Amino acid sequence: MSKRHLYLLAFAIVAVAFAAMYYKWSVLKFPLQPNAQVQVWTVQAHVEFQPRKGANTVTLQLPANTPGYTVLDERFVARNYSQLEEANSDGREVQWAIRRALGEQDLYYRATIVRADDHQQAGLDFDPLIGEPPVLEEPYATAAQTLLDQVRDRSSNTVTFARELVRRLGESGELSEEVKLLAERYGQDDVARSEFIVQLLATRNIPARVIYGIQLTDADADLEAKMQTWLIVHDGLAWATLDPRTAAEGTPPDLFTWSASGKPLLSIEGEPPSALMFTVSRNLADAMATAERRLEVQDANLVRYSLLSLPLQAQETYRILLMVPIGAFIMLLLRNLVGIKTYGTFMPVLIALAFRETALVAGISLFVVVVGFGLLVRFYLERLRLLLVPRLTAILILVVLLMAAVSVLSNRLGIEVGLSVALFPMVIMAMTIERMSVAWDERGAGTAIREGIGTLIVAALAYVVMSWPPLEHLVFVYPETLLVLFALALLLGRYSGYRLNELFRFRALAREPDPIVPPPAASDATDTATPDAKA
Repeated sequence: MSKRHLYLLAFAIVAVAFAAMYYKWSVLKFPLQPNAQVQVWTVQAHVEFQPRKGANTVTLQLPANTPGYTVLDERFVARNYSQLEEANSDGREVQWAIRRALGEQDLYYRATIVRADDHQQAGLDFDPLIGEPPVLEEPYATAAQTLLDQVRDRSSNTVTFARELVRRLGESGELSEEVKLLAERYGQDDVARSEFIVQLLATRNIPARVIYGIQLTDADADLEAKMQTWLIVHDGLAWATLDPRTAAEGTPPDLFTWSASGKPLLSIEGEPPSALMFTVSRNLADAMATAERRLEVQDANLVRYSLLSLPLQAQETYRILLMVPIGAFIMLLLRNLVGIKTYGTFMPVLIALAFRETALVAGISLFVVVVGFGLLVRFYLERLRLLLVPRLTAILILVVLLMAAVSVLSNRLGIEVGLSVALFPMVIMAMTIERMSVAWDERGAGTAIREGIGTLIVAALAYVVMSWPPLEHLVFVYPETLLVLFALALLLGRYSGYRLNELFRFRALAREPDPIVPPPAASDATDTATPDAKA
């Protein structure tokens, strides 16, 4: 296989990995930091009313289509009431019912919302249906017709027509005779004026409807929020949002659409004295939990087929397992590029995993104690001339007994870290003792000790990197990161140059040799000889 093929393969793997990571970060909003936080808002609706005798039924409109925001969680508080939620093409509502109620009644609905992604901030998708025109008697019908004709002359399309109508009906100061007369018909209430505008637009076959929304604040404390009306007008292609107070076009970025069903926000059977109040508070929430909850609301399959769907115990296990390739890649760099000698290929990584429970200093101390004692036993067993498998079995038994002894002694001395010695990989420790003793016999004590020190260096460095919380979070949330390491491992697999320690070992060969001075010629030697020598 040519190097070009290998480079193209590595580049393709890295491109796929970064594309998946970018999608998770920019679209799914998975955080890059373990303790990242995002802004969430808690919006609460409080219904207060005096019940009538007998049965009572309360209907409250709920958020359904919320452009720019996502509802993460909903809570209902209605003691002793039955609860029925209904959803249709226009919106959602909850109906509370009770057979008997005494005293003032308080019902609550609370929603936790977060700002949606950019690609999810789609507009309202209602069908452009034309409403019912108003039934006006004279002289209101003539005034409305005259006002609409004047508005038509000052507009160029559907949206400008609606804006001019809103401006004429909502302007302050000196009003025209038509507006004064119609004001007696619809009154000065925002809701009544907005609904009347929708009816007037229906006379000109313009689809429009009233929506209710709350402008969110950045205050952390609970503040009373004002529910306001907004108009949406269809221009033949899409819905345009208008402010009925200023005739401004466009949806404010902080507008949370509560209801667009066209129904009253609150309706109580019998219409007893009632009040509907709203409060808004801003909080900071864990970005990872928020992103996970957002995916569950939008598309649960994105969570079901990921590590986030595993039980918490399994997630903690994979948080550790996914760090093993990180340690293996560090060992690859230290062995192939630096040239550090170790015992075994992945044994330092397993020791690094044990260091996660014992801490670094205590783990190295326990490693030195167990291996040192095991070497003494191994040298004694060598005199018995045992075969390999029985010898390894005997060493393993002694290693386990030594771990148990250290744990018991540490418990008696009140040293809790000694209890973690049992987490060391016993089989790997036994193999390390065997290989270290063989290297001691065949290549001398210096080589065996150097390789043992190299094993501890690799394990310590791997432990430091593998226990770094930001990296652990990044690899668990973005397991595609391991594909980048996979591509780099493929590229390093073809490296056959000098290692760093070899550059130090053979640095004398890299020096320029000293110039060689040629010996003097024979004639020159004769000429320079003394007279006595010539004689």
